[in-house]
Amino acid sequence: MAEDRDRTLRPRRQRTHPGRIGLALAGGGFLGAAWELGALCAITETIEGFDPTRLDAYVGVSAGSFLAAGLVNGVSPHRMVQLFVEGDADDETLEPSRLLRPAYDAWGRAARIFPGTLARALRGVADTGLRRPHAALWLAIEALLRGLPDGLVDASPAERTLARLFDRDGRTNDFRRTRAPLRIVATDVDSGRPVAFGGPAHEHVPISRAVIASSAVPGLFPPVRIGSRRYVDGALNKTLHASLALDEGAGLVFCLNPLVPFDGAGAGTRRVSRSGVGAVLAQTMRATIRSRMSVGLEKYRVTHPDADVVLFEPPHDDAEVFFANIFSVASRRRLCEHAYRTTRADLLARRGALDPVLRRHGLSIDDRVLRVRTPRLVREPSRTRNRWVETRTGLVLHRLSRTLEDLERAMEIAAARAGERGTDAADAVDGPGVARALREAAAA
Repeated sequence: MAEDRDRTLRPRRQRTHPGRIGLALAGGGFLGAAWELGALCAITETIEGFDPTRLDAYVGVSAGSFLAAGLVNGVSPHRMVQLFVEGDADDETLEPSRLLRPAYDAWGRAARIFPGTLARALRGVADTGLRRPHAALWLAIEALLRGLPDGLVDASPAERTLARLFDRDGRTNDFRRTRAPLRIVATDVDSGRPVAFGGPAHEHVPISRAVIASSAVPGLFPPVRIGSRRYVDGALNKTLHASLALDEGAGLVFCLNPLVPFDGAGAGTRRVSRSGVGAVLAQTMRATIRSRMSVGLEKYRVTHPDADVVLFEPPHDDAEVFFANIFSVASRRRLCEHAYRTTRADLLARRGALDPVLRRHGLSIDDRVLRVRTPRLVREPSRTRNRWVETRTGLVLHRLSRTLEDLERAMEIAAARAGERGTDAADAVDGPGVARALREAAAA
């Protein structure tokens, strides 16, 4: 059975090559995506030669599939911060409130069959109630649960938004036309097996449809029909599926996982056991995900001994990440900024171990950028923007303001990289490193 599952994902394996770089992004809902965007922005700014829109292989699971599909289409992480975290005021916005709606169809079907479901439950209670009252109660609950809808939220608006985003000039909603291999993993709900959309036999599915299928958290979203099959969250089998990037020949794979168990054993730290059932369930899920991922990372050392895998994730004592309110827009902003700053700190702390690995693949950590004052990534929300930004003049001024802020940010990076050469930031603007910084900061 395990071999059959592997075959559905890895029909072929290429030899890994130094200098070929892949990216594997795990899930974690809207907040997990916000964390990954903040981390990606930090990595992009501080690792010389790393351009997340020009890699050699992409793998996305659940919320990570949104980001992987955008990156392979040339949408930079800085631009996605504007669209997804800040809710940029244009028709490309990925504001979560515009991407989802209640699953009216699923609730309607449940309402239509509810009288029959209730009647069967009552008959079961009548048949066994006097003889086995406890059994009758559980039979009634089971019958009523069967009548519930298979999902609470409809992601159709998100699918249409992504399809419009990917159908624009220079982008594609077709796996067969992407610049580099893109694999989006979902789980066949009837077989329990993972399926890599974008791979052989599954490349005809629109990217936007595959993203929605990979992100369909069971119970929250209805299973997504593709052909004659139905699919749910791709993280049910594995956390990252980074082996798909390795099998495409990537010699170095960056892995981002926002879901780690919280270690609150230290004195003065918040305890999971005292934070309610939601925190306990989240801890259980994260511990399972992290344990499973550790096994996978160890396996790659055997299956791909010549490749390097670099993992980025929050510290285990990071209460800001673990206890973030998943329904809060402010939490999304705060978490993205937090991930950006902590990832920069992580890169600075690990630079001695990471730099030799990166240099084997033509990359290096820019120590000068890491040591300067950390600029702000996520802009504070404007209290007055909604009153005027939707007008044509207001929108132009708003975008001009953002561009000027991006240029100021790029000049800070330029100044750091020019410092050791004895030049100033203005003289450094013509350098290739600063040109890349300008592209990163002004990616809109």
